[in-house]
Amino acid sequence: MNDRAVELLEQYEVEVLRTRKGRGSILCDTDRGCLILKEYAGNAEKIELQDRLLKAVAQRGTVSVEAIVPAREGGLLVKDQDGTAYVLKTWQDGRECSIYDKSECREAVSLLAQLHECMELPVDTPGLPAAFSPEKEYEKHNREIRRVRKYLHQKGQKQSFEISLQGACDYFLEQAEEVTRQWKEYCGNMKGQEPSDKEGTVAFCHGDYQYHNILLGSKGWFLVNFEKCLPDDPVRDLYLLLRKLLEKGNWSVSLGTELLEAYGRQRPVAAGSWIDLYYRLAYPEKFWKIANFYFNSGKAWIPGRNQEKLEKLVSQEKEKQHFLDEVFRNVEYIRINK
Repeated sequence: MNDRAVELLEQYEVEVLRTRKGRGSILCDTDRGCLILKEYAGNAEKIELQDRLLKAVAQRGTVSVEAIVPAREGGLLVKDQDGTAYVLKTWQDGRECSIYDKSECREAVSLLAQLHECMELPVDTPGLPAAFSPEKEYEKHNREIRRVRKYLHQKGQKQSFEISLQGACDYFLEQAEEVTRQWKEYCGNMKGQEPSDKEGTVAFCHGDYQYHNILLGSKGWFLVNFEKCLPDDPVRDLYLLLRKLLEKGNWSVSLGTELLEAYGRQRPVAAGSWIDLYYRLAYPEKFWKIANFYFNSGKAWIPGRNQEKLEKLVSQEKEKQHFLDEVFRNVEYIRINK
């Protein structure tokens, strides 16, 4: 981050005692505690929505989350001479949630359930975006996988990673298309049948709920980086965290069950959301990420890390399918009887 950004702190009603560099940010020790100044890539409407959401969570007082500090003139963003926008937020020094500590993982999931109890805004909130559509997202991903497959088929001399990627394309594309087909069929059958849990409100997700954004400090857990918040079924966050932890844990049925139970004790998962969670986990998003990253990157030199990720994904596929079969064995029954 440009050191000139420090000058932007003069636009706030805070007394800065000292500053230090963080990861893409400036940490500020002030008379109002520790604050963090970061670049902001979104627009003013989005950060106003984020601010409303954070205030709604803070008002409930059950989960500690960041807060946006307004500038002296009242705006939530300030800009430097180049027009780059910055946001100032509260911060708590601490470490990230340990993905290797089962008890901390359970706490992170339980904390997420508590967060979801507060993540709602009135339906008439200004600037409220349309709800996220997994089926449209999956269709887009499927087109991108097909594009990669076609490119590899037409490519002449291939590197070892490209040979491995081409070999995996048909399997994962078929899987992606089948999940998408089933999801669309289910959504079509349920259209208009699933009433909102709470009339007059819209459920939001954190949007990037992973261990990097779950901090443990002297005052307990503290959640940060809500920039990707959006209206969606709350299992979106649960899916992301579960997938990250289960990939590290080789899709352990016992670990997954523990985490789901920890969430359910705080906030039971409705039948429709359980089906939603199943399809999100069943979709081969990690393969799409690997393929899409490859296609949009320079191909003269392919990092060895790409090959490692692909090999791990393929080697874990049997365990992943076993996990889905064991943990979500009741999905078909729920689909038929809803």
